Amino acid sequence: MWLAPEEVLVANALWVTERANPFFVLQRRRGHGKGGGLTGLLVGTLDVVLDSSARVAPYRILHQTQDLQVYWTVACGSSRKEITKHWEWLENNLLQTLSIFDNEEDITTFIKGKIHGIIAEENKNLQPQGDEDPGKFKEAELKMRKQFGMPEGEKLVNYYSCSYWKGRVPRQGWLYLTVNHMCFYSFLLGKEVSLVVQWVDVTRLEKNATLLFPESIRVDTRDQELFFSMFLNISETFKLMEQLANLAMRQLLDSEGFLEDKALLRPIRPHRNISALKRDLDARAKNECYRATFRLPRDERLDGHTGCTLWTPFNKLHIPGQMFISNNYICFASKEEDACHLIIPLREVTIVEKADSSSVLPSPLSISTKSKMTFLFANLKDRDFLVQRISDFLQKMPSKQPGSSIGERKASVVVTTPESPSAAQDVLEQPASPSSTLGGCRSICTQVPTASQGLLKLFQRNSSTEVLGAKGAKEKMKEESWNIHFFEYGRGMCMYRTARTRELVLKGIPEGLRGELWLLFSGAWNEMVTHPGYYAELVEKSTGKYSLATEEIERDLHRSMPEHPAFQNELGIAALRRVLTAYAFRNPTIGYCQAMNIVTSVLLLYGSEEEAFWLLVALCERMLPDYYNTRVVGALVDQGIFEELTRDFLPQLSEKMQDLGVISSISLSWFLTLFLSVMPFESAVIIVDCFFYEGIKVVLQVALAILDANMEQLLVCSDEGEAMTVLGRYLDNVVNKQSVSPPIPHLHALLTSGDDPPVEVDIFELLKVSYEKFSSLRANDIEQMRFKQRLKVIQSLEDTAKRSVVRAIPGDIGFSIEELEDLYMVFKAKHLASQYWGGSCTAAIRRDPSLPYLEQYRIDASQFQELFISLTPWACGSHTPVLAGRMFRLLDKNKDLLINFKEFVTGMSGMYHGDLTEKLKVLYKLHLPPALSPEEAESALEAARYFTEDSSSEEALPQEEQEEADNEDVREKRGEEKGTSPQDYRHYLRMWAQEKEAQKETIKDLPKMNQEQFIELCKTLYNMFSEDPMEQDLYHAIATVASLLLRIGEILASILTESVLVNFFEKRVDIGLKIKDQKKVERQFSTSSDHEQSGVSG
Repeated sequence: MWLAPEEVLVANALWVTERANPFFVLQRRRGHGKGGGLTGLLVGTLDVVLDSSARVAPYRILHQTQDLQVYWTVACGSSRKEITKHWEWLENNLLQTLSIFDNEEDITTFIKGKIHGIIAEENKNLQPQGDEDPGKFKEAELKMRKQFGMPEGEKLVNYYSCSYWKGRVPRQGWLYLTVNHMCFYSFLLGKEVSLVVQWVDVTRLEKNATLLFPESIRVDTRDQELFFSMFLNISETFKLMEQLANLAMRQLLDSEGFLEDKALLRPIRPHRNISALKRDLDARAKNECYRATFRLPRDERLDGHTGCTLWTPFNKLHIPGQMFISNNYICFASKEEDACHLIIPLREVTIVEKADSSSVLPSPLSISTKSKMTFLFANLKDRDFLVQRISDFLQKMPSKQPGSSIGERKASVVVTTPESPSAAQDVLEQPASPSSTLGGCRSICTQVPTASQGLLKLFQRNSSTEVLGAKGAKEKMKEESWNIHFFEYGRGMCMYRTARTRELVLKGIPEGLRGELWLLFSGAWNEMVTHPGYYAELVEKSTGKYSLATEEIERDLHRSMPEHPAFQNELGIAALRRVLTAYAFRNPTIGYCQAMNIVTSVLLLYGSEEEAFWLLVALCERMLPDYYNTRVVGALVDQGIFEELTRDFLPQLSEKMQDLGVISSISLSWFLTLFLSVMPFESAVIIVDCFFYEGIKVVLQVALAILDANMEQLLVCSDEGEAMTVLGRYLDNVVNKQSVSPPIPHLHALLTSGDDPPVEVDIFELLKVSYEKFSSLRANDIEQMRFKQRLKVIQSLEDTAKRSVVRAIPGDIGFSIEELEDLYMVFKAKHLASQYWGGSCTAAIRRDPSLPYLEQYRIDASQFQELFISLTPWACGSHTPVLAGRMFRLLDKNKDLLINFKEFVTGMSGMYHGDLTEKLKVLYKLHLPPALSPEEAESALEAARYFTEDSSSEEALPQEEQEEADNEDVREKRGEEKGTSPQDYRHYLRMWAQEKEAQKETIKDLPKMNQEQFIELCKTLYNMFSEDPMEQDLYHAIATVASLLLRIGEILASILTESVLVNFFEKRVDIGLKIKDQKKVERQFSTSSDHEQSGVSG
């Protein structure tokens, strides 16, 4: 490749000149190619340790000047062919021109200009692909692909110099992090180490420091532990490794491969040390953090952030922090965690103006909203640019009209949005807070009461505070406190969120404000106002549609808080049905999961159907990620965090809980329903208040506080049942003495029986203790722990899937459990490889986690062919792919062009573990339809003329039989069409019974072969015997068999009389060695080599 000319001061060190002319020198790196001796060995070591790109370009071309001892690099090449092409171009196109120049400087200037022109032309051609990686990365990517045999589709994200610890010896080399793999290469004094690990195989990834290993990164797979250290920036490396491993886990979870973010803005000039993919991943990480911090919708993208101060009128201070700007929001987070958080939706902004700077208030920026609030930011570094960006985003807002009035102050620029009367009547006009109505309640039909209010308002018996007495007075005080807070801190989405806000939430949100504040704190309000009519549309589309999710919803509707009057009648049940069905329709990946009904029923008590729907969206898709999928992965991850926190905070109890196996039993019900299913409703709803404000940390804190409160009793429990009773009794008696709602009977309270009357626990006291003892938990720490546990949980689920699939394979298959597990891993790797690099793979091949384990991984014909070629004991040279295609058609019983693992193993078993007759039957079937395609049969017609005419009568019969069989299939299909489309259970019982009692197929059951098919069989056998030690004897034997009549019984009988053929087919082949080779090809496990480099002498 052509290189931008750079000066080289020492031109001949470590290089050998191979060609030269007055202007250019072609050089080869010492140690590359044949020979090299000790010098070559040392140079090879230096290339790996010191220079990442030297081994990529073993050839180079330099421009030399006669007067000055300065050289300029102009080209490099990874092969002699590539560099020769560049050399010839220079000789043919430049030498004659250069001889005209008199001045050396003019020659050098001309060459540099010409090379830059060539590079620019090449880059221009590459522009459509968006190739913006700097040359250094391209070289490293080339090296990576060449060194580890990776295809073009495998993209390098970044590479780092580090040491890999092999035993107690560090091997200095280069770590390459690609989208799907982690690779390491080292070459030191003839010792070569090469490692490849797939991210999907990583079971543990940690940054730690021990006495043996200094600050290092530990990478575990199921097979081994790897340690890497001596990084220049270990934090950056580890963060990137975490991101890539997370992407791999996401792929295992829901088959989502890595897709480059096309919407990411490209830099005007590529960063020197950052690849496009690295920038993409960094941007993703920042976006995720931004969205999680401010609870923003999933499609929100951070545009940028800058340091600034915010004037807070409630305490008259300028609070330092960071301003974040995205396409729909301006947000602020103070440096002190609890000082102030602020979210300003751009849809609310009316004026953005620059005020005069002063020594007290440098670079101030004022932002006003429709709710008459004004926010004053100062100390902004690049205010003009910031205002321009905000202005650009405001112009793009759907309800805004560009070209509105521009107001001015003294020396200021103001960007305003319309305040005209027409704007107020705009259909897209959105309310500032959930306390105001949303466009006249367009969610669903207005005659349904739940369209406009929560069920609690419809079913509340005693609503007047006079009747409630002290409780009513307490509730009124809470409402008054919140009203004062709204007056001082603002109301709606633009409220200042401070430590005071948290204090009020911990004291309990008043019943009348609960729905409004849940919508604000969860971020659900933002999605609701930006998607008007979306819920009504979903309800309309999903009404009358039936699926597995709707069946499960119907089954659970009457189990959702049956003790509450709101769900003892059709009004509440119908509202719950509509919300759950609409969500299942919106998100078929989740559909419906048990526990969603309990949570949704509580959401419906405090909000309208549309509000409950958007709160459910916020819960399932942002606040409790992966909790409600088919395998409740998110809840299992947080259960792992809970166990880890128990070890840290309650070490004396942790071991006991593990022995009893209690944590796994309790935590799922606690986390999935946010304590709503295990605690009296009026108490659990206080935890839900805190959860919407603080997130999952509150749930973990409360869970720890519950264990801590029951520690003494739990330590003396003898079994799981006793421990569950202790915790159940405690939870049943967590009370909310301030609740104004009538007490609701708690169905879980059956565990409270006992000699001593139970001790009541105040929910507010429990919350207070949880914050006092366990408030050191931080959201960032929880996310870090989530990553660690996610690796563990998903790999554990994958192992469970593997064991389930292996158990589903019949016992007479012939392979051992270990061989089946190895075959499964190879099969799975082939499926995943199609997602890495198979850009054109069909949607059908994508893994569907909702399918039974046996059906989740499937491969198509091309993938099967690759596996067949690697694993088959019947190697047929160039004919093997043809045989693979036939085997695939034979195994693909349902003709969906995909085969699952059971079908794959059945095919392999027939070749490896059948007796002689079984193997011959498999081989015979490979030369009959459907295995033999019509095109292949036609190709054999040319050879048919060598057979006698007498055999034509023999071949007519099989064709007639085949036609009869086809007609029978048609009749069967017609019969099926007449019946009901969904098969009843008796059909499946008959099908399973047939599988159980599958009759042994005899030789007589096989159809006869015609001439063309027999010719194909002979062709296969001749190819199969090629290069066998007994090749000539086998050819002679098959010739003898081929001369017999074309009847299967006689063919088999003849083969059985030929001992050399019998020996060939009965020969034992070890599939383990073939699997090992295939694993290396697929990069399924880490492969390492540590050997002397050939051709090196002292």
